Amino acid sequence: MVVDRSPSPSPRTAGAEGQSAPLRARYRRILAFAARVLAQTWWFEIALPRIGLARVAESSRERRMRTLAQRFHVLAVELGGLMIKVGQFLSSRLDVLPPEITTELAGLQDEVPAVPIDQIRALAEAELGVPLARAFASFDEVPLAAASLGQAHRARLSAQDAADTGFSEVVVKVQRPGIDQVVATDLAALRRVAGWLRRIRFVADRVNAPALVEEFAQTSLEEIDYIHEASAAERFAEAFRDDPRVDAPLVAWERTTRRVLTLSDVTAIKINDVDALRAAGIDPADVAHVFAEVMFDQVFTHGFVHADPHPGNIFVTPHEDQVPESADPAEDGVSSRSARSTAGRRWRLTFIDFGMMAEVPEGIRHGLRTLFIAAASRDGKGMVAAAQEIGVLMPSAENRELERALTALFARFGGMGFAELRDVDPREFQGFAEEFGDTMRSLPVQLPEGLLLLIRAVSLTSGMCSGLDPQFNIWESIEPYATRLLADESGNIVQDLAGQAVANAATLWRLPKRIDDIITRVDEGSVTFDTSRIERRLDRIDGLIRRGVSALLFAALLIGGALVLTANPPLGVVLMSVSVLPLLHTLFAGLFRRGPR
Repeated sequence: MVVDRSPSPSPRTAGAEGQSAPLRARYRRILAFAARVLAQTWWFEIALPRIGLARVAESSRERRMRTLAQRFHVLAVELGGLMIKVGQFLSSRLDVLPPEITTELAGLQDEVPAVPIDQIRALAEAELGVPLARAFASFDEVPLAAASLGQAHRARLSAQDAADTGFSEVVVKVQRPGIDQVVATDLAALRRVAGWLRRIRFVADRVNAPALVEEFAQTSLEEIDYIHEASAAERFAEAFRDDPRVDAPLVAWERTTRRVLTLSDVTAIKINDVDALRAAGIDPADVAHVFAEVMFDQVFTHGFVHADPHPGNIFVTPHEDQVPESADPAEDGVSSRSARSTAGRRWRLTFIDFGMMAEVPEGIRHGLRTLFIAAASRDGKGMVAAAQEIGVLMPSAENRELERALTALFARFGGMGFAELRDVDPREFQGFAEEFGDTMRSLPVQLPEGLLLLIRAVSLTSGMCSGLDPQFNIWESIEPYATRLLADESGNIVQDLAGQAVANAATLWRLPKRIDDIITRVDEGSVTFDTSRIERRLDRIDGLIRRGVSALLFAALLIGGALVLTANPPLGVVLMSVSVLPLLHTLFAGLFRRGPR
């Protein structure tokens, strides 16, 4: 296996220093854009409201947000690199960004020109250590896809490699030359911007911007490490090995390095190509439901989630296997919708591009299960409690208004599909949305680390399902899945209670002997208690009380002497003079106390 062991750039030390003039110019351009945005935000959102011009800022907000998003869109397309990834992440942050921004950035794709084949060939041959003509039986010079971090070409393995791997048709993914330096420059600029945001109280109270950037940095550096992506592809395939709904490409390790990735060619019908799906006899509505179920499994069962499930990364692969008439879909692990789809013609979802994967720790997974079950049962209070468990809401938050808003939303819109929601009077929905938005803005909401990629995956999944099926109703997928989760949770509770019962029984079994040992030691006089620390603390408290009384006495004598000084000068002088004694005790009594403190 040919593997490049050279270290990838450090996420904390890489920067723009010492780099070429174009990279320094890139770094300054990113910072200049961010500085203009922050200055504009400060002027309209803070300065104008303070001088009584809040209505001026409010009236122009929608236009300003849309213009800002458009300018960032242009910047991202011109610069490429991580800026497009930043825009894609921002488009999924529906929780903290206004719709004017997320809508504009939702269509941001890797709109970059392809790298000339000569540069691709030079990098690939340097990585593989052999000419492309020897590494592959054929190599298509026209790219299959071009992105900001790399581009893909179809190829065919040599006869020997095909015999070793078991497949011959492959897709070769090659990094853009110099992308390491571009990523390092972009991350350095983003870290500087995060430092600025950390000083803005409104932002700092809701999100740890530096931690968010570090999470994004780690993800970005993993995405340009194709060894990491190949390992993630194998892990994903292993997780769904026994699930006929899901497939993933195989890795040709002999033709894979840190900058070149060779996978079996699994291209098929793009998941959002509705016309091609129908032509193949596949109902897009069935695809939407199975896709939602598969993404649920990734989150709640495997804790390993494909965080970039956009249409270019998911195919629907038809195959000719027939479903036995007597087969029970529940027994072979296939959802009922998947099993009955296409009138006997089966298909599967094939995922590719595993550079962006989200790990879901067990603690967060448990909180998400609770949130999911609460959403299925329209339990607003339960959703708030689950959000606190995950860490989205601070435990000290006053959540009654949020519970009330969620309960009202569920009562009116719960169970509706996207098509039904479109039929609701916009003014009614807007009223609920404004109430909910005001409540959310008043709460101490924060973004826990580790949820950045998961939020992106959920956002893309929702958009994909509604695009495949305009009548898609998420509740039809949530309710049966939540029922299964609830059954699993009940089983876990029974196991926990059984474990606690065993532990308590063991404690009770040992308790009589422990009590007998203590009584024996008391009778023998061998039980001692160290009260020295308590005595020292009581001594200190006693001293503080005495000094406090002296301070009050000093103030009383001084003020009393000042009040009577005019009417009775001798008495006033005496009182003021005597006040010095309690003052001295207050100031110096603690300095002359003996013994340890």
